[in-house]
Amino acid sequence: QVQLVESGGGLVQAGGSLRLSCTASGRTFSLYAMGWFRQAPGKEREFVAAIRWNGASTLYADAAKGRFTISRDNAKNTVYLQMNDLKPEDTADYYCALDSSFSVNIVRAGAYEYWGQGTQVTVSS
Repeated sequence: QVQLVESGGGLVQAGGSLRLSCTASGRTFSLYAMGWFRQAPGKEREFVAAIRWNGASTLYADAAKGRFTISRDNAKNTVYLQMNDLKPEDTADYYCALDSSFSVNIVRAGAYEYWGQGTQVTVSS
């Protein structure tokens, strides 16, 4: 079984930054792609960013490009999401996820078998 624990959320003013962390246990973390998704109140969960097992390949949603950076430290079993220039529309619960099936398309929520409990990000205007 895999456990994913997110941290780093909080309240920040527009234009500010936050770094989310997600630490995994229970699997060989370094083998698997990881993703970040978010869900705002009343909206569906949406893709934010993903990173392949070795960090060589990253993917971003259009809303995240140029502002967010996904990275990972396999020695620490941790994936990060650095979020800069935050906007009120970034307000959401952010979830990390682990793809244990070596999926080709890792922008889909369905590619991920394991999810964290989420961390809340609130951006005030």
